[in-house]
Amino acid sequence: MPNSNSPVQHRSIMGFGALLLLAFSSLAFAQGGGPGGGPGGGNNGGNNGGQNLQPLGDAPVPDENPITESKRVLGKILFWEEQLSSDDTVACGTCHKPAAGGSDTRLAINPGFDQIFGNDDDIVGSPGIRALDENGLQLNDPIFGHDAQVTGRATPSFFTSMFADSNFWDGRATDEFVDPLNPNNTIIEEGGSLESQALGPILNTVEMAQQGRDWTDVVTKLEQVTPLSLASSIPADMVDALQGGTNYPQLFDAAFGDPEISPIRIAMAIATYERTLVPNQTPWDLYIAGNNNAMTSDQIEGWELFNNTPCANCHEPPLFSDNNFRNIGLRPANEDLGRFEVSGQNNDRGDFKTPSLRNVGLRSALMHVGWITDVSDAIDFYNAGTNNTGHLQFTQNQSGIPGSNLDIDEIDVFGDDPAQRGQVIEFLMNGLTDPRVAAETFPFDRPTLANETTTSALSINSAIAGSTSQGTATQAIFSGSVTSTDGSNSSGSFNSAEVLAIAARIEIDPADVGSSGNIYCIIVYQGAYYAMNSNGSYQAWNGDPVSLPAMEATTFGSIENISIAEQLTQTAGEFAIYIAYDTGDGVLRYNSAPIQFSVN
Repeated sequence: MPNSNSPVQHRSIMGFGALLLLAFSSLAFAQGGGPGGGPGGGNNGGNNGGQNLQPLGDAPVPDENPITESKRVLGKILFWEEQLSSDDTVACGTCHKPAAGGSDTRLAINPGFDQIFGNDDDIVGSPGIRALDENGLQLNDPIFGHDAQVTGRATPSFFTSMFADSNFWDGRATDEFVDPLNPNNTIIEEGGSLESQALGPILNTVEMAQQGRDWTDVVTKLEQVTPLSLASSIPADMVDALQGGTNYPQLFDAAFGDPEISPIRIAMAIATYERTLVPNQTPWDLYIAGNNNAMTSDQIEGWELFNNTPCANCHEPPLFSDNNFRNIGLRPANEDLGRFEVSGQNNDRGDFKTPSLRNVGLRSALMHVGWITDVSDAIDFYNAGTNNTGHLQFTQNQSGIPGSNLDIDEIDVFGDDPAQRGQVIEFLMNGLTDPRVAAETFPFDRPTLANETTTSALSINSAIAGSTSQGTATQAIFSGSVTSTDGSNSSGSFNSAEVLAIAARIEIDPADVGSSGNIYCIIVYQGAYYAMNSNGSYQAWNGDPVSLPAMEATTFGSIENISIAEQLTQTAGEFAIYIAYDTGDGVLRYNSAPIQFSVN
């Protein structure tokens, strides 16, 4: 927390107070694939750049886990089931949304190797669950406190993972699927990496599990809960499977012949669903199949240019990955040993799986570090050894490029030709995007999760631009919601008998993500000021900047969700709320217009 005696802090708060007074004085308080079984399956190609290329075919299926419709639907339900986590907040699909290219839109900061926020080794990961003890009681995590923990690697896309013989960034989910309750019992000898991967997050204490969770806990919970009771807008195939109040034992009975729920069956069902999600209707697939008009002229030029760069040596079509592991020099290998932790081989230090470029245009956190933001930024990273792009490559353990006499730090992807670079980007961003994935249509359709409903409720005053106490620019965006706790009213006008849930959301300025600072909340009621203090209590505030309390000290992720009140009723009048934050730099960022509601 900044020093309250700092002259800089006094000036910034005084400026903020003056702006508030100006805002309040003017406030009227008005209510405001083709067949073939494998990557090369499919129809004979026409426009293939002189190569024997074919569109991406169907996923290979292990004999031990054949695809059936009842098993697919069960897997889909389980994949989108938030109750599969200990605290009902995280489903597999929470971190793997189709419209995000199979990855996550909820980006947050993990402090990385040194466990200190705000340094170069920070990782952009995914929020998991809050740290919970064996009884499900919240812990004060030494890094994340009472906030959601954040994964130490970015969430990879799971699309095309069905074509890999190992999964996760480091390949620890192997081709051989072994019964987690009996390591001597091999369930799938070959082709079971999806099954191996599916079980990992469920017992992971950052992603989905409280401490000490085991498979008995998971099975017992599934036997008792109502499937998808937390979700809404459930797709038709899932609704059909749940007709008549079908429970999980009945769903497992339909899929496997008896109602037993086991980790093996959970894995088999989820893997079956995932094998039906092959993103093979991209413009590139249609073009390679012979449709000359499937790609634009720029995408065609970009494909041909890409195919003649060293990029294609690792991102091999039609998967646009070779599923091998390499160190491309994002960070020093000792910060995250990657594949070495699985193989024990020194030449695997810092190696990570080559991700598929399919649907890369939908993703906003690339590579295992997550701070590569898009295709253009990725090219800038690869060009860092030959162009001044602002990125740095760590070459000590960097891998070579297969089939090339170049090292990675010698790559130059049209650094001096913006037109050709733009065509490559257009091909990767749009030529490799399956429109069904982007639009989340079948088989990529999905329900709306409860976690999303909570976030999307921040709509009464949504997308309020941020201002600062010193008049400088900020990219912070604020929004707020006021709803009755039973969900029946979110109009902004309430009666005094309703119990209200009031929340705010800050999209932190990207320049401030990872910084430490304070969050402030001021409620204006009938022209009087009230500020929330760190105990969660509201105290009258006389407008003196020196006495303005901070409600919370924190380290900022990309999104900060703030609970302001669970009960602010039985008092009629007009209310306005301002949220602010600082980063210890003497500047407060706050919503330029208030979050408003009335109680009658």
